[in-house]
Amino acid sequence: MPTAIEETVELPKLSNDEIARYSRHLILPEVGMEGQQKLKAAKVLCVGTGGLGAPLALYLAAAGVGTIGLVDFDTVDASNLQRQIIHSTATVGKLKVDSAEIMLKGLNPTVKVIKHNTMLTSANALEILKDYDVIADGTDNFQTRYLVNDACVLLNKPNAYGSIFRFEGQASVFGTKEGPCYRCLYPEPPPPGLVPSCAEGGVLGILPGLVGVIQATETIKLILGIGEPLIGRLLLVDALGMSFRTLKLRKNPECPVCGPNPTVTELIDYDQFCGITPPSEVGPLEVARDKAVTDLPVVDGIPQISVQELKRKLDAKEDVFVLDVREPHEYKIVNLGAPLIPVGEIALRTAELADKKDSEIVVHCKSGARSQRAALALKQAGFTNVSNLTGGILAWADKIDPSLPKY
Repeated sequence: MPTAIEETVELPKLSNDEIARYSRHLILPEVGMEGQQKLKAAKVLCVGTGGLGAPLALYLAAAGVGTIGLVDFDTVDASNLQRQIIHSTATVGKLKVDSAEIMLKGLNPTVKVIKHNTMLTSANALEILKDYDVIADGTDNFQTRYLVNDACVLLNKPNAYGSIFRFEGQASVFGTKEGPCYRCLYPEPPPPGLVPSCAEGGVLGILPGLVGVIQATETIKLILGIGEPLIGRLLLVDALGMSFRTLKLRKNPECPVCGPNPTVTELIDYDQFCGITPPSEVGPLEVARDKAVTDLPVVDGIPQISVQELKRKLDAKEDVFVLDVREPHEYKIVNLGAPLIPVGEIALRTAELADKKDSEIVVHCKSGARSQRAALALKQAGFTNVSNLTGGILAWADKIDPSLPKY
C-alpha cells in the first residue's frame, strides 16, 4: 500500500520535546521514529470543521500531523456544540476556522494550521487541495461530497470519507488509483429534499465522534503506509445497535470520473448537478442554509411570506390558516399553537383540510425547507392559496418572539 509521503522526501527531525510527546507512537514498531517523522511531514486537509471535522482534526493534531488545513466559512453557533467538540461556548460567533485553530494549537502548539475561510467551490478546489497529501471529507451535503471526490480523483489524492445521519454513519477511502471513488458508490445524487439535513433530521452528538475518529485512523494509516485502509470497502456504523458492517466496493468501469474513459475531466457546477439552490445567506451556515429557501417572493409557484407579514395578518385578524408540518417531537419543543400535520403525511391527510381549499394557508416548519415541500404538495392537491413561511419557527423566534426556544 503506497504511503502518502514520498520516500524520497527528506523527513523532518524530531526535537527532544516531540520525542517525549510522541513516545507511545515511537515504541510501536509499525510507527517508530520514521513513522512519526512522516506524520510531521504530512499535510492533511480537513474539509469542514463540524461534527466530523472536529474529532478528525483534533486527533490528527494529537498524533503529530505537521500541517492541518481547515476549509470552512461557517461561524460557530450554540447548536453546534452538542457534537462539534473542537469549538466551545467561548467561541460562539467566531469563524469556525479561527475557533478550531485555538483548540488545535492548545492541544499541540507545534502543528501548523492553514485556514481556508472560504466555501469550497469548483473555482478554488483544485488550488486548495493540490498541496495536501490526504484529503479528509467531513462535509454534510452532496454537492460538496461530489466536488471533493472529483477534485481528489483529478489530483490523485486519497479521500478519507465519512458521513453521518441520525444514528448511522459510513466511512471509506476513495480516490486512490486501485480503488473506487464516491461516484462508483453513488453515481447520481438523490433528488433534492429526499435526504434531510442533520438540522432537519437530527444526529446523535456522539456519532460524528465515532466516524470522525475512523477517518482520522484511515488518514494516519495512509500517511504511514500501514494496515489495510478502507479502499474498496464501505464501513457502516449503527450506533443504536453498536454494530459495524463492511461492504465490498468495486471500481465502476463506467465511472465518468475514475473509469478508464472519463467524461468528467474538470470540475463542474455541483449545485446544478445535485439540483440545489445555493444558500441565499452566509453564516452561521447551518442556520442560514436551512432557514430560508431564498429571498425571492415566489419559489416554484409558492409565495414566500415573512414572519413579520404573518404577524401583521394575525394581528389584523385576517382569515389566515397556519399549518405546522414538523414532527410531533419537534412540536413538543416549541410551537405557535398551529395544527400539526407532518410533511410526510400531507398527501394522505389533505381531507382534514378540505374546508381550507380556498382559504389562505401559511405553512411553516423549523426553517422553511420542509414547509416549501409541503406547500407544493398542497398546491398539487388543489389548494389555491398556499404560502411558505420564510425561515420557519426559527425566524419567528428571532424576529417576533425572542422568548421562544430555538433548537
